[in-house]
Amino acid sequence: MIERTAGRTANIGLFAVVHDTYYAQFDGLQATLEDYHQTLKEQLAGYEINLIDYGFANGQPAAAAIAARMRRDQLDLIFCNMATYATSATFAPIILGTTQPVVLLALQPRAAMDYSRASTVMQLENDNICSVPEFTGVAIRLGRPVADVVIGTLVDDPAAAQEIQSWCDIACVLHALKDARIGLMGHVMEAMYDMHTDPTAISAAFGVHVAQLEIDDLVREFDHADPLAIEQKLQLILAEFDRPDPRTDPLTETLTDEDLHQAAVGAAALDALVERHDLTGLAYYYEGRPDSPQQRVISSLIAGNTMLNARGIPMCGEFDLKTCLAMLIMDRLNIGGSFAEFHPFDFIEDFILVGHDGPHHMAIAEDRPILRSLKKFHGKPGHGASVEFKIKEGPITMLGLTQTATGAFKFVIGEGISRKGPIPPTGNTNTRAFFAPNTRAFVKAWVMEGPTHHYALGVGHHAETLRKIADILGIESVIVKA
Repeated sequence: MIERTAGRTANIGLFAVVHDTYYAQFDGLQATLEDYHQTLKEQLAGYEINLIDYGFANGQPAAAAIAARMRRDQLDLIFCNMATYATSATFAPIILGTTQPVVLLALQPRAAMDYSRASTVMQLENDNICSVPEFTGVAIRLGRPVADVVIGTLVDDPAAAQEIQSWCDIACVLHALKDARIGLMGHVMEAMYDMHTDPTAISAAFGVHVAQLEIDDLVREFDHADPLAIEQKLQLILAEFDRPDPRTDPLTETLTDEDLHQAAVGAAALDALVERHDLTGLAYYYEGRPDSPQQRVISSLIAGNTMLNARGIPMCGEFDLKTCLAMLIMDRLNIGGSFAEFHPFDFIEDFILVGHDGPHHMAIAEDRPILRSLKKFHGKPGHGASVEFKIKEGPITMLGLTQTATGAFKFVIGEGISRKGPIPPTGNTNTRAFFAPNTRAFVKAWVMEGPTHHYALGVGHHAETLRKIADILGIESVIVKA
């Protein structure tokens, strides 16, 4: 597999709270709570994050000092370790002094107290939940509700560990959006009203910068592509893709040497474009005159797009800036993020084909992807190499990013199942997707939410995680259920 080159990380702050009076009352309690805090730190160190530990807040002055340090550290998320009971003064200055989501971790060292030896100290060591309602209530009164509360045990609790992992993944998304530069090149495909969007609105809602590029920026990279880079891309394509003979579709043929070479040049040009403009992702569409340099270049990008997706750099056709962002979100959650739309139903077996004729995420492919030469790209000008594969069997999640009548953004989220089975050998990606209670009802419910016709497709069931991201961003969301 092609290795990720786009970093997946986040800056997460951790602090613990305690009622300072306890330390003077109970010898050894401070050391015990600090040991438990160290255990939590060691567990968090196993995630793909940069953890900054601010220690214990044992009163309002300490909390205010921590908040000041947090403001300097450009955090993406804050974990509050509910080490034992603490007054909300150990927490309020941080809620008021920061803007990042705050998640309370109420993780008991013991699954249950040993009642035969129970003592006040043992209770205080396991009083992680005691002040949670005080904290959540005060946060709401201060106008800064906590993002979540993770309840469980400090060790040997897979459910709690999964919740923490989910929040670390969310922090990676927030970090990526904060620094993102999404390239926008060309124009909307004629007559696709749903593709139109305002780059300034994108910046306002997601904090990303939209870099406006010219098609000639890419033509220049194509015409001056480094021969060594072209050869490396050619060898990578041969190593990563199968090239079967054509089957039932007369538009397809075995990958030609010419299309292979063009795909390698296109991939090298895309890499150079991404590097030159420091791009996190790219959405584009362009037609050009028949046989023009612009059309020749645009027709050569599908393999390169797919390989960039595998590296964590979402590439999106048809000028779909919104879906490019959805793909970025899915990639930073580490669940894929293929460019997809609905294809024909199978009413007999109750599934629908989902896929597209453009870029997909190789990290979630079932088996090796295929490259075919297409004699024409249906609905678009040009011809050349095109990618065909299915995504992995199992749970899938769809994220559509659309806009309402007021221009506000909206997440349309759905979950289904990918199952094995034959797909059309058309040089396009297709996957058999099944939805509850039946596929017809689900798709009807989906389209009634006013999505665009594209969405990002990932593996696993992550609807609730995506809903949390929408809530943090202040964006409306709906999880589609028929």
